[in-house]
Amino acid sequence: MSVLELDSVWKEYRAGGASVTALRDITLQVRAGEFLAFVGRSGCGKTTLLNLCGAMDFPTRGIVRIDGSVTSAVSDSALTRLRRRQVGFVFQFFQLMPTLNAVENVELPALLAGDSTPRNRAMDCLRWVEMESLAARYPHQLSGGQCQRVAIARALIQRPRILLADEPIGNLDTAAGNAVLELLLRTAREQGAAVLMATHSLESVEYCDAVVRLRDGGVESVERR
Repeated sequence: MSVLELDSVWKEYRAGGASVTALRDITLQVRAGEFLAFVGRSGCGKTTLLNLCGAMDFPTRGIVRIDGSVTSAVSDSALTRLRRRQVGFVFQFFQLMPTLNAVENVELPALLAGDSTPRNRAMDCLRWVEMESLAARYPHQLSGGQCQRVAIARALIQRPRILLADEPIGNLDTAAGNAVLELLLRTAREQGAAVLMATHSLESVEYCDAVVRLRDGGVESVERR
């Protein structure tokens, strides 16, 4: 079953009075439990495509559907709920709040969504990424790999249908990066989320079920394994 669908999606920007095409005519379906990578050179459209998939931006033409909802056709309040409840985000530089410890960082999305008592769920998420023993530490007291584990736990606290990861191992050494990739694969397998990763790393695609190669804003090839 497809949790995410893109139908003839284009994204264009105005720059200096001219139109710049960032994405062109992309059609794609992503199933629940699938780990998919967007691969290509810098500037090929990977991050723009992730933003469309997470309803952080909208296509100039075409349609993006998340669980059947057309992202450009829902109200602002419904869009906020969709992002908070159905989409999780993992970034290259972690984006953890420096004044919050690990468990408080994980709690934050649930608190913003109106859950006043998310501590037990936050600890469950930290346990799942093997960070429970470091729940009281602050980001500056953690390694890069540990910070990314906390970021994954934070992304999972709302049990999202889609997890978006933008260069999640770009700031990590090989061992820490491989551990993060294993967690992303487990997220797809054990939690049933569709995991979409933008990456430059050709080695990381070995963990994925599907690889979408982008070139100049278009899909060059799609390989499903």
